[in-house]
Amino acid sequence: MENMSEKVEILKEYAEYAFNRFERTIEGLAEQELDWKPMEESNNMRWILNHLSRIVNVYAMMYIRGEPDYVPEGWPEDYAEKSHELDKLLGDIEKGKKAMLSGLEGLSSADLKTDITRRGTSRSRQVGLFGMLSEIISHNGQIAYLRGTIKRHREKDPKFLK
Repeated sequence: MENMSEKVEILKEYAEYAFNRFERTIEGLAEQELDWKPMEESNNMRWILNHLSRIVNVYAMMYIRGEPDYVPEGWPEDYAEKSHELDKLLGDIEKGKKAMLSGLEGLSSADLKTDITRRGTSRSRQVGLFGMLSEIISHNGQIAYLRGTIKRHREKDPKFLK
């Protein structure tokens, strides 16, 4: 295997950074916090974690592998519709993280320029991976907002979501 190019190495470092931020944000997250949302139209953390799990296990790997219809072996068709427990969601995200970081190591600069076409839209592998990493960062911010709001509620009412 060729050594990772500088571009791929930077992409991998950014992925590690995104995952480290995410792990700090979810530290101490409790099951009873997962379904709270500030208003009916908002997403709750259970939905966001489910979405992140699909991003890292399916969509990011689709770009890494260059397979527009990629689905991990054993991945349930109804994953998105299920209400998974916290431990399952975090375990699945960790599994996706490991697959992503390992998969990035196998890419070259030329691989990053390869176009991947999915659902009629073509973009380079690099741009697709930028998008997936942006999703991790964006949803991490949503979780941080929800956790901060819960914390402020608890400052007023220590029994909130306990």
